[in-house]
Amino acid sequence: MSKVLVIVESPAKAKTITRFLGKKYMVKASMGHVRDLPKSQLGVDIEAGFEPKYITIRGKGDIAKELKGAAKNAEQVLLATDPDREGEAIAWHLQQVLEINTNQPCRIEFNEITKTAITAAVKKPRPVNLDLVNAQQARRILDRLVGYSLSPLLWRKVKKGLSAGRVQSVAVKLIADREEEISRFEPEEYWSLTADLKQGKKGSLFQAKLVKEGEQGISITSKEAMDRVLNLLRDKSFVVAGIKNREKYKNPAAPFITSSLQQEAYRKLNFTARRTMMVAQQLYEGIDLGKKEGITGLITYIRTDSTRISTQAQEEAFKYITEKYGKNYLPPKPRQYGGKKQAQDAHEAIRPSYVLLTPDEVKGKLTPDQYKLYRLIWSRFVASQMASAVLDTTTVEIKAGDFLFRASGSVVKFPGFLQVYEAEESTSEDEQGQIPELTEGAALILGGLHPKQHFTQPPSRYSEASLIKALEEKGIGRPSTYAPIIETILSRGYVVREQKQFLPTELGIIVVDLLSEYFSEIVDVEFTASMEQMLDAVEEGEVDWKKVVSDFYKSFKKMLVIADKEIEQVQLAEEVSDEVCEKCGRNMVIKMGRFGKFLACPGFPECRNTKALLEDIGISCPLCNSAVIIRRTKKGRKFFGCIGFPDCEYISWHKPTAHECPHCAQKMVEKNTKQGIQVVCPGPDCGFRLDETVGNKQ
Repeated sequence: MSKVLVIVESPAKAKTITRFLGKKYMVKASMGHVRDLPKSQLGVDIEAGFEPKYITIRGKGDIAKELKGAAKNAEQVLLATDPDREGEAIAWHLQQVLEINTNQPCRIEFNEITKTAITAAVKKPRPVNLDLVNAQQARRILDRLVGYSLSPLLWRKVKKGLSAGRVQSVAVKLIADREEEISRFEPEEYWSLTADLKQGKKGSLFQAKLVKEGEQGISITSKEAMDRVLNLLRDKSFVVAGIKNREKYKNPAAPFITSSLQQEAYRKLNFTARRTMMVAQQLYEGIDLGKKEGITGLITYIRTDSTRISTQAQEEAFKYITEKYGKNYLPPKPRQYGGKKQAQDAHEAIRPSYVLLTPDEVKGKLTPDQYKLYRLIWSRFVASQMASAVLDTTTVEIKAGDFLFRASGSVVKFPGFLQVYEAEESTSEDEQGQIPELTEGAALILGGLHPKQHFTQPPSRYSEASLIKALEEKGIGRPSTYAPIIETILSRGYVVREQKQFLPTELGIIVVDLLSEYFSEIVDVEFTASMEQMLDAVEEGEVDWKKVVSDFYKSFKKMLVIADKEIEQVQLAEEVSDEVCEKCGRNMVIKMGRFGKFLACPGFPECRNTKALLEDIGISCPLCNSAVIIRRTKKGRKFFGCIGFPDCEYISWHKPTAHECPHCAQKMVEKNTKQGIQVVCPGPDCGFRLDETVGNKQ
């Protein structure tokens, strides 16, 4: 008896779907794309209106043959690839390979891999959406035209093996521009003044910060200015001038979209965007939960920029919240979250497929990474449907002569969604916990004045989370492209990751400078964002995809001709080291690779000798007084270790400093904090830190 053939991308997804479909269905996997543009040539016929020349991907011939055979014997073929541009394109390629009529309803899609969603989808097949396909084709061809035109140019003018991309180049420029801002930054001195105060001898101590002199806000920019203030405050009485108590409501964040999931997983779990998407894909496609539940998709589709959720999911969440916490933890009315203007809204936000499958219930069936990410997604979604947290806030104004001090504090009155999800800290650094009970007009006892010198900090280098946020805010790329963009610019050696921050390499700066001068549109943020909007218009059927490509190529071709004539050969100066190659006797040169600097023989390709570069940081080892050098793990992560390894086993993930902790005598280290890179004691039971910031806030 002939069956209905259902084709998905991956075997994992096929296994999960098979569980929900009866014997009438046969589910097979295409293993992603079966056709693509050839790697060995441009693969786009420019003269024929940018017609792509697709070929069967090498190694996919047997899969295509197997699917053709299965399709011939099937009574119906349903293409169940992912519900986005890329998935629609894969479905269209399969349609071409399997010779399915263009108008035939053969495409099904679902936002979650659940029995309800799958059984509903197979009953409602539709024709392949050619507007979605054309939007993906336009993106693919634009990227091919840029990459296959610019890369040979960079090979000829700069260095063999280089390449450039339409969107990736903009990301490198953002990082390079930020580095230039940092190098131009000139720190400015400023001072703050904090008073330790209490009401009565038995009163609790609290802190207040100087905010005004007379009716004007105060700005103290030198020690002399601070000394003037301290002299004027001498012998002044501190009096409570005003007390304001109010309730403050803190609302939960929206459920995750792709970019916010990547950012939060980076902040809370230290996951890269690539790692987040890999684990999320596993949770979406299905996890084996045992004999009873079988293979189950735990979350909805992971590539989305919409915060919308279904009524059914909302009702499930309300039921769980009511039973677990009580009705007072529900909001007055169901929450709706606004999305970005350019959000496609084709899919729901990323949420658990089954709210009642709590993270702790499935923990034993998940890997540690799967559990952490599922718990993050589940908690964020449930919290998004809960009541706001209520905080009691107190603001106290204190007069001392002509000076005004202010103290602010808050305590949680009703936790609301905070029972489930820890919100990102957004309180002022001056805000403290509960302010002790004070009386307006009461005189206060001064426990001490604490003047503190500060210097303004340069803008932060981009971390993975902040780069994704910047790309999203500027309209560059789409949910599915953020992780590949980051992987690409790292692998090309245009940027490196140091202390979780991106720094442009010399090569990256040279390439960006060349592109900025001769291909301004390619690295222009606004132009790239407008191109994304044009691709969205193609998706909506408002613009012809070939016109978008043609309009771009006209100006791009002119720029290409000019650049080829005017760009002179770029000489990349190599830094010669004192290290002698033991194989051929040449002095080795310092090169920049994917994982930072290394030593290489200049005799390449005759001599291919390379070795690690031992970078001395100028600090002595706390165990043996030898030099501490920069080392790297096999995956390229930087750490610090004694040059005497393995005889001396000193290592540290954080950069050691010359400072010695006054409490436990350990050598202090530089550590990333929300206030910047601070000097702290590494002792687990100490926690002492210097009152200084030595670098960029991450």
